[in-house]
Amino acid sequence: MGSRGGGGRRGGRRRHGGSGLGGGRAPGREEHRDKGVRLGPTSRGQGWPWRRRPGRRRRRRLGSRPPARPRGPRSGACRRSCCCSSAPTWTWALGRLAQVCRWLRRFTSCDLLWRRIARASLNSGFTRLGTDLMTSVPVKERVKVSQNWRLGRCREAILLKWRCSQMPWMQLEDDSLYISQANFILAYQFRPDGASLNRRPLGVFAGHDEDVCHFVLANSHIISAGGDGKIGVHKIHSTFTVKYSAHEQEVNCVDCKGGIIVSGSRDRTAKVWPLASGRLGQCLHTIQTEDRVWSIAISPLLSSFVTGTACCGHFSPLRIWDLNSGQLMTHLGSDFPPGAGVLDVMYESPFTLLSCGYDTYVRYWDLRTSVRKCVMEWEEPHDSTLYCLQTDGNHLLATGSSYYGVVRLWDRRQRACLHAFPLTSTPLSSPVYCLRLTTKHLYAALSYNLHVLDFQNP
Repeated sequence: MGSRGGGGRRGGRRRHGGSGLGGGRAPGREEHRDKGVRLGPTSRGQGWPWRRRPGRRRRRRLGSRPPARPRGPRSGACRRSCCCSSAPTWTWALGRLAQVCRWLRRFTSCDLLWRRIARASLNSGFTRLGTDLMTSVPVKERVKVSQNWRLGRCREAILLKWRCSQMPWMQLEDDSLYISQANFILAYQFRPDGASLNRRPLGVFAGHDEDVCHFVLANSHIISAGGDGKIGVHKIHSTFTVKYSAHEQEVNCVDCKGGIIVSGSRDRTAKVWPLASGRLGQCLHTIQTEDRVWSIAISPLLSSFVTGTACCGHFSPLRIWDLNSGQLMTHLGSDFPPGAGVLDVMYESPFTLLSCGYDTYVRYWDLRTSVRKCVMEWEEPHDSTLYCLQTDGNHLLATGSSYYGVVRLWDRRQRACLHAFPLTSTPLSSPVYCLRLTTKHLYAALSYNLHVLDFQNP
């Protein structure tokens, strides 16, 4: 048959153009050269250069996989998918997802999505068993602040100052701060930001002839231990105050739970007292510890209590006593060097507790595993005495050192210290006598002032 359009059916689809019926087709390379258009190398054969349409992704080959996001190494103590190394990755992913649209922003603000991340974060308000201690605060906001704890981002400020050197102790309750100064206990109210105080105290509790060494809050009462050998019982919302002679020398420590008071003294004894108003001052048990008692704590089960002593004898400084009979139940550890006194001890659960002191170690004990050897220990890098410790009940641990007011933050899943904050200069070197923390702030009491580290607004 004759050719149609000057070249037959195949000739009508000429690649180099020309006159004919293919006027709507792509022009040839020569015509573009004449018009001054530069053509790059073609992608598909020798025809018109192929380009991706905007907004479309190139299809992957069949069976290929996208590259995996790198993840940090997982520690041996945290092998689940919600471990500490993957928490920042999930936080970043949910944050990017919230930028897509309003609906996804509301969806990613749901507490259920953040609970798993929060349990792997530092100081997010969750215990090791998953109990939420701060249900009124959105979990997403707590995870956001926990990143500042992990990275050490905070703002330092001084809340209170005093002229004379003190050995202060403090407690937190709701929006109030209780702190001892000389032979008084003062109550202050926090301002809404939590990083400042109303200068005028809410109340002043007196009754001791010498300095207050220690005190606790229990059942709307303040139970204080003084250097005059007396124990004071103060009602918080009234002027009721009772004090009674408890020991022959200064009372170094005191604790109260379930209507029972236990006290430890320099006179090498620990005593058990009732809190009932009609039986105040009646000693239930007197325990001969044969060593000075520096710290004491009652078990959450209200069946026993632990004493931390100066370790001047041939026995362990950590011993557990029966609360009902006063008999020795067991002692913890077997390799304490002489003089390794325990300055602070606290129960974290009915079977686990933490201790620190002169031997520069923080030790974590699990009574279900062994009483002879601790489960985990952390050493102070500068070989300083550890005066106090505090924990969030999960992964965060804070310690106060004896030199330059150094506060250290530890991740209990790691051996090394996360961050160190020296709060005093060389001329005013002071130990950190007491630490308290919330999910947003850390409070440290030193010889001359009270410091706050604000992790919410660094």
